Amino acid sequence: VQLQASGGGLVQAGGSLRLSCAASGRALGYPIMGWFRQILGKEREFVAAIMRSGGFTYYADSVKGRFTISRDNAKNTGYLQMNSLKPEDTAIYYCAAGTGLSANGYTYWGQGTQVTVSS
Repeated sequence: VQLQASGGGLVQAGGSLRLSCAASGRALGYPIMGWFRQILGKEREFVAAIMRSGGFTYYADSVKGRFTISRDNAKNTGYLQMNSLKPEDTAIYYCAAGTGLSANGYTYWGQGTQVTVSS
């Protein structure tokens, strides 16, 4: 397993969750870690991305100011801190490793973790 996502769950609107993505093997060789989310029947949506150095981060407008992406290279783990969650944040969240920001710029994908936000 190259990427292992965890930390999803059920939370009330306004609550917080922290997702983790443990990287291993060849996934470690890619400079960008990203998070995407997908609702059944819809296309996968970009959420956030971070460079290996941590000096560059990028967010979708829909999560800017509420979500924070980070990574601990010593632990080979990335994180997505999600605050002020809304019901529309409900989705399966995937972490990915690659060289670009769009979905086709990622080579390795985690298995996904479900986030459900109740109103």
